[in-house]
Amino acid sequence: MLKTLYTRLALGLFLLLLAVGLLYTFISLYSLREYSASVNQALHQDLAQNLVSDRNLVRDGELDRSALEELFALYMTINPSIEIYLLDLEGTILSYSADPAKIKRNQVSLAPIRKLLDDKRLYPLLGDDPRSHDRQKVFSVTPVPTQDNPVGYLYVVLRGEEYDAAETMARGGRILEMSAWALLVSLAVAMVAGLTIFRLLTRRLRSLTRLVEAFENSDMSQHPPNTWRNKRWRDKHPAVRDEIDYLGITFDDMARRIATQIEQLTEKDAQRRQLIAQVSHDLRTPLASMQGYIESLKLRRDRLSPQEQDRFLAIALKEGRRLSRLVDELFELAALEAREKQPVPEPFPLAELVHDVVQKHAQAAQDNQLTLTLKGDPALPTAFADLAMTERVLDNLISNAIAYSPPGGRIDVVVGQADGKPEVYVQDSGPGIAEQDLAHIFEPFYRGKASSSAGHAGLGLAIARRIMTLQGGDIGVENLASGGASFCIRLPVYAPG
Repeated sequence: MLKTLYTRLALGLFLLLLAVGLLYTFISLYSLREYSASVNQALHQDLAQNLVSDRNLVRDGELDRSALEELFALYMTINPSIEIYLLDLEGTILSYSADPAKIKRNQVSLAPIRKLLDDKRLYPLLGDDPRSHDRQKVFSVTPVPTQDNPVGYLYVVLRGEEYDAAETMARGGRILEMSAWALLVSLAVAMVAGLTIFRLLTRRLRSLTRLVEAFENSDMSQHPPNTWRNKRWRDKHPAVRDEIDYLGITFDDMARRIATQIEQLTEKDAQRRQLIAQVSHDLRTPLASMQGYIESLKLRRDRLSPQEQDRFLAIALKEGRRLSRLVDELFELAALEAREKQPVPEPFPLAELVHDVVQKHAQAAQDNQLTLTLKGDPALPTAFADLAMTERVLDNLISNAIAYSPPGGRIDVVVGQADGKPEVYVQDSGPGIAEQDLAHIFEPFYRGKASSSAGHAGLGLAIARRIMTLQGGDIGVENLASGGASFCIRLPVYAPG
């Protein structure tokens, strides 16, 4: 029952209102009591003095004891709410109008009496109550017989025992009943208003909770509709207003990212399946060819001439090398994708590296009846990249150019710079790349129509692109207007310091 936020807020509000109501009642009763005491003392601050003058308690400069006794008897009958005491100058009680059996003090403190006589505006000022050892009450006092020649004090307790009894009865009856009803009505109104406000405040949170549950119970492949805030509200309040808005926007971003990541994972899984199928095919082809020739050589060795045996062995060896090269490329691509193989950049003259690579492939080009030339301005900015990896990329591009160029063609390796960065073009005179293949040429195992006879698995260009990306460089391809393809690599430039 207490699991929902709304229920907890409602319970918290009820307890808070109850505590506030009880505190308010206590403060109100205390303030009312203090206010009543202040008003009572202010209205009757001259009562003691008026009693002395009105009842002729002083005659010939002396206190008339008989008149005082009559005053005691009179006020016990007509106004039992006050109690009158005659004190000496030490505060000792000499006589009084109260019931003798209930008097518990023989003396009262003179400090509040003197303070009130000095300044009658100091109310409520409490003095000792002769009926109690620790209780204090408001009072009125005057020196007797005169202020100039006092022999004692007429001390009037304004809220005597009868007044306390009447007040207790009233407080226990109507006042408490009215206070209880006022407290209950106030609590009810505040509770209803608070619950209404809480319901309005938690409405968006409940909608957001339902949205999160729906997203959790789905396959999370699609971002759920943003129902926790309608479109009209979002148009009027584009900015984040409170924590619920922030939570909702954060959930929207999280759900969108999760849906995107699931979509990417699905796509990656499809690519993985396709990659496994392609790897299986590319590994099976040379393996089957090599196995077939070796088995034929074993079964027909007695009937084959030495020349045929040498040819079978040469083909099997060629397929074995092809298989070995494919496995090496697979491991290299996997290491690059997993970032296990990281470039170690260093400054080096790119033109010299290109010259060495061209010289290395000159014999292969000559064997294929191709012309391999190096062109361009050798005064290039110093490149900043991994020397061995860059050489690996150049080897791949030139080897591909040799493989796809027809006999009698030419391969031009052109060095230059663009926007202050060194670049190298490898241009061949082959058939070029089909337009539909240009966008996929750097994908693993992708081979266009022209590559079917070259005997390559389609990993070289993927490796080249990954190497250039890790080095902060770039690689691109385009078809030449004169025929053939042109690959270009660009490397970061060395910046000393």
